[in-house]
Amino acid sequence: MFIQITPQLGIDDAELHETFIAASGPGGQNVNKVATAVQLRFDLLHCPSLPDGVKARIQTLAGRRCTQDGVIVITANRFRTQGQNRDDARERLFAMIRAAAIAPVFRKPTRPTKASKTRRLEAKSARSEIKKLRQVKDE
Repeated sequence: MFIQITPQLGIDDAELHETFIAASGPGGQNVNKVATAVQLRFDLLHCPSLPDGVKARIQTLAGRRCTQDGVIVITANRFRTQGQNRDDARERLFAMIRAAAIAPVFRKPTRPTKASKTRRLEAKSARSEIKKLRQVKDE
């Protein structure tokens, strides 16, 4: 099954590997019996459906959640049920991919015009004059 993340990007469901582990936190006695936490693994480097630029940005966004082999590991144990934790882990991965899909807009360096430099210097002079008039002169 193909999961559409953005209108241009999507990943195959088979690329997501989920393992369920015992979670700490809320759940009472149930926490000792049921593996409700989800560990989602996504092999970023071997994903054919994502462009290289997006992969590089995801790797930067993932930070320490990305292993040396390029596998993103997301652990979700916020909720008491396995299904909610599974949805949470997937949504966190999809949010990361959505954020990486937006290419950064680089600022084109510009230089100030001569008129803007003149205006700035005139404003500084005017402010300086105002402050000089406030001073009490010792005579």
